[in-house]
Amino acid sequence: MTDGEKLARACAAAAADKKAEDITVLDMQGISTFTDYFVICSGSSEPQLKAIASSIREQCREKLDRKPASEDGFPISQWIVLDYGDVIVHLFHNDKREFYGLENLWSDAKRLEIEGI
Repeated sequence: MTDGEKLARACAAAAADKKAEDITVLDMQGISTFTDYFVICSGSSEPQLKAIASSIREQCREKLDRKPASEDGFPISQWIVLDYGDVIVHLFHNDKREFYGLENLWSDAKRLEIEGI
């Protein structure tokens, strides 16, 4: 397992800890030049999005000694992006996720199976 895959799995697990919905991990290797994995998940409220983002940042820092290279968005925007380089995490409010449809844009990407999620 690559470091990127470990990080993607850790991000998915951290999101699950805060009850994120519809967690999807897309393997972008071979179809993207800017990242290896997308982790996409949803929350039903702004406080939940904030909690999911915090959980991901904390667990990745504590377990893998990784911090996002950049972050964009705020809970009020209903779309938060955490960019770890080889993994990009997209946290959406349910309505925004459907609107942007990242899974449809990258439909040729393989989906990673994550146990327990």
